[in-house]
Amino acid sequence: MHISRRGAAAVALSCGMLANLPALAADEPRYNQVSLRAEVSKEVARDLMVVTLYSEAQNSDPGKLAKEITETMNKAVQQARQVKDVKISQGSRNSCPIYDTKGQKITGWRERAELRLEGADFPALSKLTGELLQDLKMGGMDFSIAPATRKSNEDELLKDAVAAFKARAQLATEALGGKGYKVVSLNLNSSGYPRPYLRSAPMAMMAKGAADEAAPAPDIEAGTSEVSMSADGLIEVQVP
Repeated sequence: MHISRRGAAAVALSCGMLANLPALAADEPRYNQVSLRAEVSKEVARDLMVVTLYSEAQNSDPGKLAKEITETMNKAVQQARQVKDVKISQGSRNSCPIYDTKGQKITGWRERAELRLEGADFPALSKLTGELLQDLKMGGMDFSIAPATRKSNEDELLKDAVAAFKARAQLATEALGGKGYKVVSLNLNSSGYPRPYLRSAPMAMMAKGAADEAAPAPDIEAGTSEVSMSADGLIEVQVP
């Protein structure tokens, strides 16, 4: 079999390239993928007070009943508007029939309307609530972190979460005997967990305090919430 010089050179070149392939592969960096999670948190005082009040009555005449409820709610809204920095919103309003003992004939109507109040000035809102309890009933009182407060704390925790993730990534790299790492993906998520109230003012005390102008507004303990930020991600560790 006759092979030309040009053909022999091509065969030699091909063999040389094949011989170099293992060497090239050995020089390429190798990576191991590792999933990591880091989480940081802090206790934040709840600085927003939310009060739900309601008016409920019944009457055989649905028109008179609706008028009575409307007048009561309008009076409460006007009174609440006199207090600075209190956010007012109407809650649910519904009516339902009242039946006789046999459940066949409508004997009257029952109606209920809610009023929702929000504010950061706890003493002022507590005093207003006590005054409104002269005509309304208490539906509930709750506390939360104001949106602006939550955002500022989450922004601080975001930096801490990234730093904690980087620290864990470096620790994992060293444990694997790696030369370094690179971040493939990173997800940041926040959450908050409410803590039980330390103490809330009894409704009767709030109403009594409102009736007696000399009485101080009852103390309100809103408690705290845990605001947390987690960093979940995937890294590639370069190994020898």
